[in-house]
Amino acid sequence: MGFADQRFNVNLSILFTELPLLERPAAAAAAGFTAVELWWPWVDAPTPEQSELDALRSAIQDAGVQLTGLNFYAGQLPGPDRGALSIPGEESEKFRANIDVVADFAQSLGCKALNALYGNRVEGVDPAVQDELALENLVLAARAADRIGAVLLIEALNKPESPACPIVSAPKAIEIVDKVNEATGLGNAKFLMDLYHLSMNGEDLQQVISAYTDKTAHVQIADNPGRGAPGTGSLPLEDLLDQLRKAGYDGYVGLEYKPGDAPSAESFGWLPHEARAARH
Repeated sequence: MGFADQRFNVNLSILFTELPLLERPAAAAAAGFTAVELWWPWVDAPTPEQSELDALRSAIQDAGVQLTGLNFYAGQLPGPDRGALSIPGEESEKFRANIDVVADFAQSLGCKALNALYGNRVEGVDPAVQDELALENLVLAARAADRIGAVLLIEALNKPESPACPIVSAPKAIEIVDKVNEATGLGNAKFLMDLYHLSMNGEDLQQVISAYTDKTAHVQIADNPGRGAPGTGSLPLEDLLDQLRKAGYDGYVGLEYKPGDAPSAESFGWLPHEARAARH
């Protein structure tokens, strides 16, 4: 087994960002990849003009790549926000306005995984109030995902980089997954296992894989320290992905790492070209 046995996709919100958004799908295809994922591309626009949605859809289709994951609106990402759905007022309203926009766009491209990022804790607001709002919004998002046959992903971030985020461990993310599924009865809320974030939290990654693979619907990787490509840090990513496969995970592995100073296309030397095309 090894990297060649995985199904990789490229996150076009952290890789190929030296290019305009509409050029990134073709660049990923030129690098040999057949699948891509995205954070919500319009950080200030939860409901962008239809022309912008159409242009991105066309860029993905023309490049011949499959969109396999898409985030709901999460404010400024990367940046201080890290999410919106649990923030009372304007941000959660933006999230709600964005839900069907994301679902419809994803459906038009056959995308089956939608990621909903929790918001930071807000000073002066009872955390219980934020959590109640979060569950309401996650239920709405799960129903929208179910409408298009997709899963709703819940991700744990890491405390050093997101100190105000309340979801900074695998057990906490799983707790939210279970609450959403209990509230909806749909069973389509799943764990997004980001090995970089979990390693930054100091979690035992082998134990996380053993405990939670059955509730995992997407995996993301970057090396640690540095959030660079595999091999730039000390995480045994090849071994960890092998463990995931042996535990029954057969979904995509999102490349969500920083390419460094060189162009993104030069950051894939760790992965043989023939292994970049996802086998469906």
